Amino acid sequence: MFELLLVIGILFFAFACRSFNLPMIRKGGVIAIGSATFLAGYFLGDSNIIWGCVAISCWFILPWLDLLTRIRSLRLPLDKKMRHRYPPPDTSTMLREFTNAVEEAGFEYAQDSGWEWDGVEQFTRFFYDAKSKAQATINFNLQSHVAFAYMSVSSRTSDGKTWTTWNYPFSYPMKITPDIEIKRAPATHSFSEMLNSHRAFLTHRGIANDHLLQDHPDDLKEIAEREMRDQIDHNLDSGLIRLSGNGTFRYSWRGLFFLWLQALKDIVRLS
Repeated sequence: MFELLLVIGILFFAFACRSFNLPMIRKGGVIAIGSATFLAGYFLGDSNIIWGCVAISCWFILPWLDLLTRIRSLRLPLDKKMRHRYPPPDTSTMLREFTNAVEEAGFEYAQDSGWEWDGVEQFTRFFYDAKSKAQATINFNLQSHVAFAYMSVSSRTSDGKTWTTWNYPFSYPMKITPDIEIKRAPATHSFSEMLNSHRAFLTHRGIANDHLLQDHPDDLKEIAEREMRDQIDHNLDSGLIRLSGNGTFRYSWRGLFFLWLQALKDIVRLS
C-alpha cells in the first residue's frame, strides 16, 4: 500500500507542477512523472532496478507506435502543388486575429493557398511588405490526429538564400536545405514580436535592406512550391525518404530514426 500511495503522491505533485507556467517548475513535473514511472516499474518488478529502467524507457519507445503504423505507410507527393483554398472550418476567429496583426505591421494580403493529400491538409495565407521586402504567412496544418497553427516571416537575398523566422511548434520532420536559414521563435506572443525577432536575425547576420530581393506577391505560391520540392530532393539525397512510385515518396528506415530523434527533442523541449 505504501508503494502505491508513493507513486500516486508523486503523480499528484507532477500534475501540480505542470499547472504552472514557469518553465523550471513544469520541467520539475516532467522529472516527477519520470520518477513515478520508474518507481512503478521498480515496485512491480519486485524492487528490481532493471524493471524501473524498462518502465521509464517506454516513454522513449512510445513514438515508434505512430512511426511504425501511420508514418511507415504514409505516401506523400513529390510535387506539392498549391491551389487556392478556403480557410479550414473553425479557424475564422483565429485567422481574423492573426490577419489583423500582420496587416497592422504593414503587410498586405496576397493570396490564400495550400494543398491536401491523403488526410494531410496545409492552409497558408500569404502577405507581402514591399518596403521591407519580407513575406509573412499564417499557416494551419491539419492531420488525422493533430492540428496546429504557426506564423512565419521570410526574406530572400541575392545569393539565393532564404532567411525565415517562425514559431513552428515542433521539430521539423525533414532536413532543411542548406540555402534556408531558420530562426525559431517559439516564445513570441504576437506577430510584432516575431517581426522584431526576424529583423534582429537579419541584422545579426549582417544583411541590409539592399541585400534583399524584391518578390512579386503573385509569385509567393510558386516560390513556396519550389522550396518544398528542393527540400524533398535534399532529403532524397540524404536518404531520409525514398521514391514509392506514382509521383510519391515515403520515409526510409533512416528517415524513421530521424523522426524518432526529432520526437525525443520535442519531448524534452516541450516539457
